[in-house]
Amino acid sequence: MENKIGLAVSGGGYRATLYSLGAIWRLNQFGLLPKLKTVTSVSGGSITTAYLAIKWDQLHFNSDDVATNFDEVVALPIQRFCSRTIDVESVLSGLFSLKDTVGDKVAKAYDKHLFKEANIQDIPNHAPEFIFYGTNYQTGSSIRIQKSGITDYKIGKYPVPDLPIAKVVGISSAFPPVLSPVTLKTNPNLWEKTQYADYFENPSLRTKLQLTDGGLYDNLGLEALTKGNGDFTHVIACDAGAPFKVQTNIKTNHVSQLLRMTDLMTDQQRALRKRKLISDYKKLDGQGQHQVYGGTYFGISTKINNYDFTDSMTTDSDLTANLKNFRTRLNAFSAEEQGRLINWGYALSDTAIRKWVRELPAEKLLVRGQWPIMKYAL
Repeated sequence: MENKIGLAVSGGGYRATLYSLGAIWRLNQFGLLPKLKTVTSVSGGSITTAYLAIKWDQLHFNSDDVATNFDEVVALPIQRFCSRTIDVESVLSGLFSLKDTVGDKVAKAYDKHLFKEANIQDIPNHAPEFIFYGTNYQTGSSIRIQKSGITDYKIGKYPVPDLPIAKVVGISSAFPPVLSPVTLKTNPNLWEKTQYADYFENPSLRTKLQLTDGGLYDNLGLEALTKGNGDFTHVIACDAGAPFKVQTNIKTNHVSQLLRMTDLMTDQQRALRKRKLISDYKKLDGQGQHQVYGGTYFGISTKINNYDFTDSMTTDSDLTANLKNFRTRLNAFSAEEQGRLINWGYALSDTAIRKWVRELPAEKLLVRGQWPIMKYAL
């Protein structure tokens, strides 16, 4: 049976961008990138996956399905980008703009410094299907943006969008309340009614969409990969979201309670999706075959020792434990911060795949990886 592999990449600002870059770096060395059927992402993870998507045709895959120029084509430009602060300027200029929101300004910064006017239609047809998640403030639904169309199940589908990829990433990473919303204007006459589009008849919902971070609805970006019935043989989840912080002393003023409530709801949403994912991994038939899908999950707060894998690249330490606490801002990350995050994503990807998904990579690639940023080995 042909393997159908889905990769989900979470949000978390530049922290997620760099952590997922390290994870995908290792997946490339396993020869898995051309084997991916679908890649989904939200927020900061969408920076990495979108850049991978538009650069797909520039990757040189060898006979082992490894892109030999991945570091040059994908990794180095993303690292240079994450050395730049874009949130402060975007906030200040957006607050005083009569035309653009702060989120719109962030999208323009993405375009200027990384995507260089690339369009979502520039993603090659032979590349994996890339799905970028946003959240629709108006309908309360997840909104999927991909080359074939924009979909909000409550209002329908907008086919073949002509959108700058920076705008797409800006929508996916428009974290509220500061970086959102991002406005998206569409021709209401081009929308197609789908099965459950109960609000299709409201043209205002199809004319100007007010969109925000995809993580509000699904911070792991898992829905498209786990909702179907046998659509994927394997689901790989790369999660840069920090764990919920237990606090002894809670401030009880109204603003602090509101923020804490938001953290609680977000954590529970993530926990439910992760719990279902792990539960589905464990469902095996009498022959030990996966009934739903195989795959693996690795989060930035994962303890690598818990894999009980003797050939891991590193062990847990105070250094690795602190990486989950790195900020999620879109401001300049130092070379050391970048190196640590990339290496941690790489190391966890290395262990998680070799421990739980040994049937996917070629046997000759099932050897311990080597630090992509040797200077900041963990």
